[in-house]
Amino acid sequence: MDEDRTKPLPTTESADEHQERVRAAFDDFGAKLGDRVSPEARATVDSLRDAALEKDAASVRGHVDALKERHGWLWEELTAHPRVAALVNELALFGL
Repeated sequence: MDEDRTKPLPTTESADEHQERVRAAFDDFGAKLGDRVSPEARATVDSLRDAALEKDAASVRGHVDALKERHGWLWEELTAHPRVAALVNELALFGL
């Protein structure tokens, strides 16, 4: 089962469509946060975005866990953001 988590997630959208959707969601999230995040927290969000771009569920899981542990308030903001939360939920459905 763990081997399945290292494989790319299935999808019906093209790679370009997926990347456009992920970038748009995280760009919107970043704009909402503005200057409220530390460089460390921003780096964690950027790493999460990169993992989502690659459809790397194992990496997404690791970054989500790090976000929860180190930046609880930011996790709450992320889960309240409709587009980013939808992406995380989508990845969860595929075995996150």
